[in-house]
Amino acid sequence: MLIEFTKMHGLGNDFMVIDLVTQRLDLTEDFVRLLGDRHLGIGFDQLLIVEPPTRPDVDFKYRIFNQDGSEVQQCGNGARCFARFIQARKLSFKQRIRVETAGGVIALSTDNYGWVQVDMGKPKFEPDEIPFTPKAITKVQNSYRLNVEGIPVTLYVANIGNPHAVIRVDDVLTADVEKLGRAIESHPAFPEKVNVGFMQVMNNRHIRLRVYERGVGETQACGTGACAAVATGVREGWLDEGVDIRAQLYGGSLIIHWQDGYPMYMTGPATFVYEGVFSPEGLMAGAGMKLATSVAEDE
Repeated sequence: MLIEFTKMHGLGNDFMVIDLVTQRLDLTEDFVRLLGDRHLGIGFDQLLIVEPPTRPDVDFKYRIFNQDGSEVQQCGNGARCFARFIQARKLSFKQRIRVETAGGVIALSTDNYGWVQVDMGKPKFEPDEIPFTPKAITKVQNSYRLNVEGIPVTLYVANIGNPHAVIRVDDVLTADVEKLGRAIESHPAFPEKVNVGFMQVMNNRHIRLRVYERGVGETQACGTGACAAVATGVREGWLDEGVDIRAQLYGGSLIIHWQDGYPMYMTGPATFVYEGVFSPEGLMAGAGMKLATSVAEDE
């Protein structure tokens, strides 16, 4: 049996998208890792799955898997690709759809120019909402002083459907993203791990950002990371509130708009790369693995 898929990217953050509304495929953690392998499989930062809704007030269910096989709550760049995929595959003819994620319901709106606006909901900052367990960690107003491999690091925390730690730096190009990102991602203070953003404030309406994503490593762009950074900047008074903020990442720029007490909006492009098919049985056999669960066609 062959499964159809689409390769897409949002500012270089790349995705494999599979329609499981009209197809059937049983996913295991090992199989997702195989699909994500850039040598043995397809390769991606995240795998995006379109499923039928499980509740009457939404249009689809949106599931996200990291390259390491772990399932996560949200992916902003992926959400934009998800919306354009739905439209291109004619799974819906609506310009605005509501989708359920593990992190809550979000709304996606497409335009005629390939850009998508995502209603990301309201950011959360309380430790138990991240989750973050800052026991014996110094708190100064909204920031926390975390000991990372013997180095004191000042960071902020936010949840935009998934957990983020935000560090303000003087220059993102010289920030030690790989070392600090890896250490903070799996720090005991973050029981579900965390995405780590390194933010440089250029002016009150422009930031530069690099993000170390949990289960992936540094990516070309991160939509929820941009939202977390802007939310932190607005909250701390570094950025203007209620206006469009440009978040500049390696892969390009996103526009983030947030006013305290209201949902946050992220706008940016979503790009198709190619369409393809794969054989689950063939991939597993080529990697020397056996299917742990059955794969069946729709009746």
